[in-house]
Amino acid sequence: MTSEQPGAEVEMEDDEHVLDVDADEEVLSVTYEITSYGADYPVDGLVKRLDRGDIKIPSFNPAYTESDEIRGFQRGFVWNRPQMDRFIESLLLGLPVPGIFLVREKSNTLLVLDGQQRLRSLQLYYSGVHDKREYRLKYAQKPFFDKTYLELDDEDRRRLDDSIIHATVLRQDSPSGSQQAIYSIFERLNTGGSPLQPQEIRIALFNGPFLQLIEDLNADINWRYLYGPSSKRYKDQELILRVFALFEKSASYSRPVKGFLNRYLADNRERTAVESEGLANLFRTASRLIYDAIGPKAFKPVRPLNAAVLDSVMVGVMRRLQVGDVTSLAQLKSAYETLMKNDVYRRASTYSTAAEEAVAERIQLSTDAFAGVE
Repeated sequence: MTSEQPGAEVEMEDDEHVLDVDADEEVLSVTYEITSYGADYPVDGLVKRLDRGDIKIPSFNPAYTESDEIRGFQRGFVWNRPQMDRFIESLLLGLPVPGIFLVREKSNTLLVLDGQQRLRSLQLYYSGVHDKREYRLKYAQKPFFDKTYLELDDEDRRRLDDSIIHATVLRQDSPSGSQQAIYSIFERLNTGGSPLQPQEIRIALFNGPFLQLIEDLNADINWRYLYGPSSKRYKDQELILRVFALFEKSASYSRPVKGFLNRYLADNRERTAVESEGLANLFRTASRLIYDAIGPKAFKPVRPLNAAVLDSVMVGVMRRLQVGDVTSLAQLKSAYETLMKNDVYRRASTYSTAAEEAVAERIQLSTDAFAGVE
């Protein structure tokens, strides 16, 4: 986008619209050292590794536990039975199948970047159960038709067990602890259909208690009034992350937004709810005050929700709350209305909003606007 081009309305899904100028379209530039090597795995070995948890297939919405190393970034299992059966039949027939992409984590577990549908199909067939029913091949030719894994002829079962699936295994060697290059690789792998959104990828690559806190805060009733219905693509959680990152690290902001958020989240990945209690309380209180004083259109000066207005107003009010309680909703509303009429602020929240100058301008103007509220 040129500096004179107003941001386009970004359609998320269904009726959800978020005006996130520049941020959704920026390319993440990475020049990191990646180790990539090929590995051939027999099918039975892959299934055993899946069952042990040595290979992990993320899925959305599992409750976080301290032992969980990842959270889901791939959509749930979506293959239907004909797709599953025909994939398994291909292996039984000795036909070649597409490879998979894995990421080796620090713990040496392997995270599935691409290939979950194939791996889950195999795991379910070997387990003998799919959708709470006995798994028999219904969409396969004889001699495989209507057979469970254990009912396959010995020769066929050995052929399936010994079938090879090629894996490309990735590991980021430098800089240590960064997942930026892996993030970029997965982003490029998901170019067909409905590509995954940045926060969907982060949920896996930067899993930890801080993301769980964001998920919990996303249910805050005042935040929900301000944002609207929950985002199926986790855009609401990404905006909470963005508020936190700009609140704590706006001085070190550099574009693109997605890279800035990745760095902030990597640094705070293991930050617990106790360590973040003050931050969480500021977020909840700011959401309540903004809703009570301004109403559900606070972040929607025009029809779509404007992410630049959201991040700056939230940061401005949170910074005011660091000084003490806000007692005058009327003054808060007046400060907001004055801010929305400020030509410099309007430009910084409408044009090239990911630019460093625009971010610094709107955050400072919002901070100044709310500083005098009693």
